[in-house]
Amino acid sequence: MAENPYAAPRTRVEDVPASLAEGDFIAEGRGVPAGHGWRWIADAWNFMGGQRWTFIGVILLYWLLAIAVSFVPGLGGIVVALFSPVISGGIMLGCEAVRRGEPLEVGHLFAGFQRHFGKLVAIGAISLGLGVLVAIVMVAILGVSFAGVFLSGAEPTPEQFAGMGITILLAVLVAMAISIPVYMLVWFAAPLIVLADVDVGTALKSSFAACLKNIVPFLIWGVMALLLWILATIPILLGWLLLGPVLMVSVYTSYRDIFYET
Repeated sequence: MAENPYAAPRTRVEDVPASLAEGDFIAEGRGVPAGHGWRWIADAWNFMGGQRWTFIGVILLYWLLAIAVSFVPGLGGIVVALFSPVISGGIMLGCEAVRRGEPLEVGHLFAGFQRHFGKLVAIGAISLGLGVLVAIVMVAILGVSFAGVFLSGAEPTPEQFAGMGITILLAVLVAMAISIPVYMLVWFAAPLIVLADVDVGTALKSSFAACLKNIVPFLIWGVMALLLWILATIPILLGWLLLGPVLMVSVYTSYRDIFYET
C-alpha cells in the first residue's frame, strides 16, 4: 500500500536553536516598558547560554589588556579611552555572530580594528574630550571656592570648611548632570556603528534619542546592576567575573530590544 503523501514526515528533524529574530531596524529606537530594564540583564544571561565561559574568557582578556595598558605612563589612560569603543564594537560583533548561531571567538574582541576602526576611535575621542570637559568644570568650581579660602593666608574657619563641603557636593552634582547626557550620547554608539553601519553623528544622535525615550528602563537597569554588583562582591569579588560579562552583553540585548521591532 502506498504511503499517504499528506502524512507528517517520520524522519526525526533536529530542533533549530532559538535565536533573536532579525526584526525591522528603527533608526532612533523606540520606547519600551520600564520592566525591560531588568529583562535586558536576564536576556543577557540566557543569551550567553552554552558559551558563557567563552564570554567570560573574552571579556576578562579585555579587562586584563585595559589594565595593562593603563599602567603605561602618560598615555595609558588616553589609549584605553580611545580604543575602548573599538573593543566594545568587537564584542557587539561577537554577540551578533552568536545571535546568528555562530560561536564567539577571541578574534571578535579585535574585530573593531578591522571594521569601522576610524568611526569607533572617533567615538572614543569624543567621549574622552567630553570627560575632560567634565573634569575642567569640576576643577573650576572647586578652584574658585578653595582659592578664596586658602589664598587669604588665614586659618580656615569651621564655616569655611562647611562651605567647601557644599562646594564639593555641588561640583559632584554638576559633574553628574553633565556626565549623564555624555553616557546617553555614547551608550549605543558602538553597536550602531558596527551593526547598523551608520556614521558617527547619526550614531551619537540615535543613541541619545533612544536613551532619552527609555530613561525609566535604564534607571531600573542601573538599580538592578548596582544590587547585583553588591551581591557579586560577597564571594570575594569572584561574582564580578560572571556579572561583568552579563552587564556588557546586556548592552547588546538592550540595543536589540530598543532598535529592532520584531
